[in-house]
Amino acid sequence: MLKGIANAFRIPELRKKILITIGILLLYRLGAYLPAPGVPFSSMLKAYQTAAAGSGAIAVLNLFSGGALSRVSVFSLGIMPYITAQIILQMFQAVIPSLGELAKEGEAGQRKITQYTRYLTVLLALINAIGYLFLFKSYGIDFSNMGFPEIIEDIIIIGVLLTGAIIIMWLGEVITQRGIGNGMSLIIFANIMAGLPNALSSSVATSGTGLLWTIITLVVVIAIIPVIVYIERGQRRIPVQYAKRVVGRRMMGGQATYLPVKVNTAGVVPIIFASALLYIPAQLAIFFPNVGWVQGFANAISTGWINWILSVVLIVFFAYFYTSMVFNPDETADQLRKAGGFIPGVRPGGATAAYIKNVLDHITLPGALFMAALAVIPSILFTITGNTLMQAFGGTSVLILVGVAMDTISQLESQLKMHNYEGFFK
Repeated sequence: MLKGIANAFRIPELRKKILITIGILLLYRLGAYLPAPGVPFSSMLKAYQTAAAGSGAIAVLNLFSGGALSRVSVFSLGIMPYITAQIILQMFQAVIPSLGELAKEGEAGQRKITQYTRYLTVLLALINAIGYLFLFKSYGIDFSNMGFPEIIEDIIIIGVLLTGAIIIMWLGEVITQRGIGNGMSLIIFANIMAGLPNALSSSVATSGTGLLWTIITLVVVIAIIPVIVYIERGQRRIPVQYAKRVVGRRMMGGQATYLPVKVNTAGVVPIIFASALLYIPAQLAIFFPNVGWVQGFANAISTGWINWILSVVLIVFFAYFYTSMVFNPDETADQLRKAGGFIPGVRPGGATAAYIKNVLDHITLPGALFMAALAVIPSILFTITGNTLMQAFGGTSVLILVGVAMDTISQLESQLKMHNYEGFFK
């Protein structure tokens, strides 16, 4: 591992990408501590603690913002408006033919979809910023020390939060384009890691069996990481045979190979998308801070048995949905037919597409259920034990951390191999 890191820093282009990624993540964490103008620190912290104690939805919002919400910082909205916009656009591609065709147009089409995602992110961030202003005021946070009329102060707070969301979106895109890894995933990675030290100290300080549960949680997490890696790397290899054909004076084809189909084709996307959807009721509840049934509904969706059931259903749904978007059996079967390849015992064309789809459906379900179990079981244990480490470092967090780390290392590995350097894996 250390040798792979040293090799990465020997390549100027790769070194620049790594430093850009690290620099942007540090800048993002700085923004999470930079308070919005006019925020009184003492009353702000007391108000958040009161709100979080009475509302699981508020705690969920703060978790996804990397603690920025509890500080009423410039980045209080976090990355979730951007993720929600991506979910909406991806689902629209499946139901709106024009968007679906646009996605198939290659780089030009993707640029247009990215632009639409940005516009929708700004709209969602504006709505969230207005809701957060209502939330802050409902819990007694006073912005009047800015010395402006109230309407001007409100506009300033909304503008700051909206600008912060736009900056986060831009930072994520810069990482994706000029750094290493997926910017959106790495920002979520940074949010989770930022909450771990506080969760660890709170867990140890818990009276009674706090230390015991902390040790048990850490041991289980360390033990489950190899299982996650095994599932993430697991694949079903469909045998493919290429027919012999004469090209000029040479005999081409005739070799046997395989078509790799990953057990978890969708990666950590289903968990991120499911969490984002379950986060929407908490977002809506901030517009009605004093309406009891709205808060109760948001809390029920954010925590408890309803949240567990919905988490399993949404993770399985998005596993199939995202897999169908990134792996098209019809296109794969058509490409095999054009290249002279076939699956032994299966007729080319429609039969091959049906066979691949059947394999895909059968191996996606175990992977999706595994992710759902890891996401839900720690939440159930947190409800029973009350240990904060299980909430902050539960299965969802571990899956995202391991998945993002593996994707980033894989990109580094490919860059090193391209420059003829030994990578992280031997």
